[in-house]
Amino acid sequence: MDFHLLAVGDVVADGGLDCLRRHLRPLQKTYDVHFTVVNGENAAGLGLLPHHAEEIFAAGADVITLGNHTWGKRQILDTLEDNPYLLRPANFAPNLPGRGFGVYEGPRGLRIGILNLMGRFELDSNLDSPFQVADRILAGEGAEADLLFVDFHAEATSEKGAMGWYLDGRVQGVWGTHTHVPTADPQVLPQGTGFVTDLGMTGPAQSILGVKPENSVARFLGQLPRRYEAAGGPNKLGAVLFTIDTDTGRCRSVTRVDREDPRP
Repeated sequence: MDFHLLAVGDVVADGGLDCLRRHLRPLQKTYDVHFTVVNGENAAGLGLLPHHAEEIFAAGADVITLGNHTWGKRQILDTLEDNPYLLRPANFAPNLPGRGFGVYEGPRGLRIGILNLMGRFELDSNLDSPFQVADRILAGEGAEADLLFVDFHAEATSEKGAMGWYLDGRVQGVWGTHTHVPTADPQVLPQGTGFVTDLGMTGPAQSILGVKPENSVARFLGQLPRRYEAAGGPNKLGAVLFTIDTDTGRCRSVTRVDREDPRP
């Protein structure tokens, strides 16, 4: 069978949540989606609150992944411990709350493995190597999964590309999150792994990474620091559809399926 996984880019603030509620289920119906992974680390601006996680699940997510703002809202700590469908990067220190990998039930008894990792370049050099952590998990818990997918939350396009090629033929799909700008490079790598450098984001379309443009411009002009605020206006949803041939374990196609609200 063809298995369809939808990966949705970083949800930003209330605008992103509203956009997700309006667009996700129609997308799932249009593309006969079997499993959906949503990155939710910016749902509260910086971080995720428990009620945001509930909203993202209610909108249609099967699994929520996070990133460098995982600890932005400490209220999420208990939920990270209790909810196996909420993942944070697996290469955080092992004593921290939560988990970075899970195996979930898919159609026809398929076991779907989702791995959340974070890059080290320009983010946190004290993290464990995401490449070595990927090796350990794929050799351990990952062996239980029929299909494996990776959300790699990283700053550098080179680090994201390296992860895709490193895991080519060992997982079915790798996508990048964090930089909030959708890339035009969806592809199937030589050994059958689907890859895209960045999904983009789900949030304000007329913004800089979801933030009011004047907030970011002021920073680059050397003005006094100001609190970042989510932009208003129309929203967009950044997403990529991975189609997997379950007989061969290879990705057939990687397709952008973005949605954007009408602009005034």
